[in-house]
Amino acid sequence: MGSLLTQSQARAVARIDEQVQGRQFLTLTLGGETFAIPIENIREIIEFSGLTEIPMMPEFLRGVINLRGAVVPVLDLAARFGRAHTEVSRRTCIVILEVSNDNAALALGVMVDAVNEVLTIEPNQIEPAPNFGAKIRADFIEGMISLGERFVIALDIQKIVAVDELASLIGANPDAQAIEAEQS
Repeated sequence: MGSLLTQSQARAVARIDEQVQGRQFLTLTLGGETFAIPIENIREIIEFSGLTEIPMMPEFLRGVINLRGAVVPVLDLAARFGRAHTEVSRRTCIVILEVSNDNAALALGVMVDAVNEVLTIEPNQIEPAPNFGAKIRADFIEGMISLGERFVIALDIQKIVAVDELASLIGANPDAQAIEAEQS
């Protein structure tokens, strides 16, 4: 009788497989810079067609979308990095990610300027994250992908969309704004 793999078993098999065959990353553009996200975190990519904004949320939480009947929060990845909001253009899209939280898979969208291509990267092409020089938090960086003469920042998507951190920010933000409103 066949058995289904648990999510952690599937990830372990994927890690072994990537050591043998390389690892795949989706490259994307934010503010003219190229970043990469491990493909194993991506569920799908959809065209940006608007979203519903939610009042009193952190700047980087742009709103929610209806994805086949499910409410999916959407982060503006540029704003999450402390940059200006992503300007919506013809190539703007939402990358739907699957992130884990307490053994449950959650869908979360990240808004990006554009998606580019999928790269297969050998383990020796990934350098450790730098201690300085990147214009984003160091803990958001998984490593630097070496592509000849240039580097692409490989993002640690679990840290960027840390569900616990986001929940505390979302939970704390309305209280802070309510206190500000009472004081004025």
